[in-house]
Amino acid sequence: MKKIRKISIFLVLALVLGGNMGISPKNNKIKIFNAETNQVEEVDKIVKSEAEWKKILTPEQFKVTRLKGTEEPFSGQCPLPIKGENEVYACVSCGTDLFKVETKFDSGTGWPSFFQPVSELNIIEKQDYSFFMHRVEVLCPRCDAHLGHVFNDGPPPTGKRYCINAAALKLKKLKFPKKAKTELALFAAGCFWGVEAIFREAKGVVNTTVGYAGGKTKNPTYAEVCTDKTGHAEAVQVEFDPAVISYQELLDIFWNMHDPTTLNQQGPDVGSQYRSAIFYHNSEQKKLALDSKKKLEISKVFKDPITTEILPAGEFYPAEDYHQQYFKKHGLKPTCHIPFKK
Repeated sequence: MKKIRKISIFLVLALVLGGNMGISPKNNKIKIFNAETNQVEEVDKIVKSEAEWKKILTPEQFKVTRLKGTEEPFSGQCPLPIKGENEVYACVSCGTDLFKVETKFDSGTGWPSFFQPVSELNIIEKQDYSFFMHRVEVLCPRCDAHLGHVFNDGPPPTGKRYCINAAALKLKKLKFPKKAKTELALFAAGCFWGVEAIFREAKGVVNTTVGYAGGKTKNPTYAEVCTDKTGHAEAVQVEFDPAVISYQELLDIFWNMHDPTTLNQQGPDVGSQYRSAIFYHNSEQKKLALDSKKKLEISKVFKDPITTEILPAGEFYPAEDYHQQYFKKHGLKPTCHIPFKK
């Protein structure tokens, strides 16, 4: 009896003091991109019972979003946008912004198709092995609604086809028709898994894509880049809102996340694919990059010469899907990049 009593007391303490005993409470906050404000916001996860979902969804919407059903091809149709209105396709369950109207295209498959979400924060891609086949399921990150699947046979610039059930979508009018102008930046600083993870945390960064840049081989694969013969560097394309974060601030993040003095190497990763490089898109980015490098050289912050290349941004090739948001997909904390101590 005493032994049972001790176990009971321990379990109670574990529940009450879980945070201090290694049992962390579930974090119900997530970050999503708000297409109306063009800002990344922290919001609450939405969790409802089956009965609660049935009260707000039609039987078809419930079957698709909560039971992972699939519409018959050509049976559903997305609401059509009103001419002159600024609208976005949102999750029918919770209203999370999912796809901009202009990213929709006719794939001929019988389901609404999009080549890009409003942000990688606004979808979850999950490996799906149901029905004895391998696919990538697309889910709403806020309410876990099943939306559809994504395939690698879409149009440029992403090559993706987000095949979404019409019942999972609703058209949402945006109050502010003026869209924020975003810009692109391209950096190489070693293993792109860690570089992406750091940039994604910066406020004002709308989207990130890991890939290959600076080489001559067209449409390289990861295996080819690893041979050190393609000329490509592992790079990260950063889409950012200059009204929130400046290119100079991105440069500051870049210089502080790696050692720019080790030629073709970052820590244990050796090869030209791990070189330090800034690929500029215009004359203003070029000037800021050159000035920032020169300022660091004059300051003698780094004891050894800076080897970072500053080159025009040529063709950027997105990496294979399993490399995108690698640490997030595997529930890991970034380990290959930490603030560099000079």
